[in-house]
Amino acid sequence: QVQLVESGGGLVQPGGSLRLSCLASGISFSVYAPSWYRQAPGKQRELVAAITSAGSTNYADAVKGRFTSSRDNAKNTVYLQMNSLKPEDTAVYYCKAGRPSPYREYWGQGTQVTVSA
Repeated sequence: QVQLVESGGGLVQPGGSLRLSCLASGISFSVYAPSWYRQAPGKQRELVAAITSAGSTNYADAVKGRFTSSRDNAKNTVYLQMNSLKPEDTAVYYCKAGRPSPYREYWGQGTQVTVSA
């Protein structure tokens, strides 16, 4: 059974930092490309960061220079380090693992991040 479990969300003041973790079981992040999405209330889910098969990471313009995603294959865990957080970063953050062929994708349950004074 495949599970992606996010953790590390919470309430933080503007300008603060959080580190999200996503632990996978049943699949390997060395095979499935990991990515982070977020969904704010009343908005569509959007891509935040995606680690490519080549090992590079693509970031949404809104988070470039503030967020960093990394992967620890030995722990089968991906991380999202979020610095200089803004109120508009408030959302539920989701971890996704996917592969193109045969196509498969799995999602975590999400973790709430709230940026507020």
